[in-house]
Amino acid sequence: MPLELVTTDGLFRLDGGEWEVTNNIWLIGDDREVLVIDASHDHAPIVEAVAGRRVSSIVLTHGHNDHINSAVALRDRVDAPIMLHPDDRMLWDMVYADDAPDRDLADGATLQVAGHELRVIHTPGHSPGSCCFRDERSGLMFSGDTLFNGGPGATGRSFSDRPTILRSIRDLLLVLPDETVVHTGHGDSTTIGAERAGVLDLIARLGVA
Repeated sequence: MPLELVTTDGLFRLDGGEWEVTNNIWLIGDDREVLVIDASHDHAPIVEAVAGRRVSSIVLTHGHNDHINSAVALRDRVDAPIMLHPDDRMLWDMVYADDAPDRDLADGATLQVAGHELRVIHTPGHSPGSCCFRDERSGLMFSGDTLFNGGPGATGRSFSDRPTILRSIRDLLLVLPDETVVHTGHGDSTTIGAERAGVLDLIARLGVA
């Protein structure tokens, strides 16, 4: 599947804290049409990567500011709808008090782009509305901040919950084949197989049912 990575740098802000982060933005499609996963920090390099192609949608893995803070500017430049799971609307509103996403993401829905179908998998835990996206043809997974190279995404801040993210990964992601490639919201990509043992060990140690 044609796939492009754009990275941008900025600040993640929540609960009064700030952290410097580098975010991954993924473009999926072909030479005529792309779908953009996340819109982080600066819309300009994303617009440059789009390079005049039609953007079918701007799909947000979750509502933390570092994944959405260039979404409206990007929408204005490429004329594409912003999609977010409604359970993260309160996080969106922290960034955009006077604007709104254009469409809701729903578990099990499919997103179409350039002959590919991405299935929406609602994986709460890092945030209530966190979603992953799996390309049905190639099997590639886009995990946002739910699963990283090295284990589950962070919890412990507002609207996050460690047992919930572990159940989401166990029940919805670890059922996929070990060779499934996982493209993450930060850092290097990984595979389901590479993360399986560590996630299951953490679940056992914490006694997550």
